[in-house]
Amino acid sequence: MDDLRIIADEFRDGVPGYSSQEYMVLTDGPIKQVDDLKGKVVMTNAAGSAVDVAMRAMLRKFSMEDKRDYTMVESAFPTMRAMLSEKKVDMVPAVLPFSYDPELRKIGRTLFIQRDAIGVTDMIVWTARKPFLDKNRAAMVDFMEDTLRIVRWFIDPKNHDEAVQIASRVTKQPPERFGWLFTKQPAERFDWLFTARDAYHDPKMLPDLAALQKNVDMTHDLGFVRTAPDVKKHADLSIVEEAAKRLQ
Repeated sequence: MDDLRIIADEFRDGVPGYSSQEYMVLTDGPIKQVDDLKGKVVMTNAAGSAVDVAMRAMLRKFSMEDKRDYTMVESAFPTMRAMLSEKKVDMVPAVLPFSYDPELRKIGRTLFIQRDAIGVTDMIVWTARKPFLDKNRAAMVDFMEDTLRIVRWFIDPKNHDEAVQIASRVTKQPPERFGWLFTKQPAERFDWLFTARDAYHDPKMLPDLAALQKNVDMTHDLGFVRTAPDVKKHADLSIVEEAAKRLQ
C-alpha cells in the first residue's frame, strides 16, 4: 500500500453552506438530546463506514461506547425509515437522498449532523498506484482535464435542469426526484442535486488533506485500522493541478 497515491477529491461533508449527513430520531420519541441515547438502539449501514465512524465519534463525546452504553444494529439505508417508524431503533443515519424523503420528515427530526460530530469529512478521494501514474502520466492529465470539465459543467447552476434530466435517465427515476441536485434551492421537490442541499463538490477536485488526516486518525482511534498513515506522504495532486491549468 505504500505506493498508493491520493490524486483527486470526490465530495466532502460538513463544508459550511452545504449539506451535512443527518442523524435522525422520532419527532415524538423519547430522544431529545444525545445523552438520551444511552441504553438505546442505534442503526448504522456498516461498521467502519463514514457515517458509522462519525456517529460513534459523536456518542464517544458523550462518554458512550458501543455494546457498553448502546446497541448498534446494521441495515441498508432504504430500510431505515421503516425501522425508525416501527420503533425498532431509536436513531438512524439519514443520508442523501433518503434524508429528503417527505415520509421520513413527517415522523423524524435531526438530532445532530455529521459536522457537529467531526467537522469537515473528506468522504471519498480518488487513488491510484504510483507506478501506474508514472507510466501513464500524460494520459492521466488528459483524463483529469476531461473530468474537471465535466464536474464544473454539472455544478454550474445554469446547467442544473439538464443535469437533473441526466440523473433521471441514468437512474430511471422521475426527474422531480433530482431537482435538488447541484443547486442551492430548497428540497421541497428533492431539489438538491449539485446544490447547497448536496454535499460539497470542489471545482478543482482538490482534497482537503488536513480534514482527511483527521478522518484517518479518528478511524484509527476507534479501532477500525491498525495505523494512521500520513496522508500528505501518500498524495500526488500534481496531475489534477496540471489538468486544471489547462482550463484557465
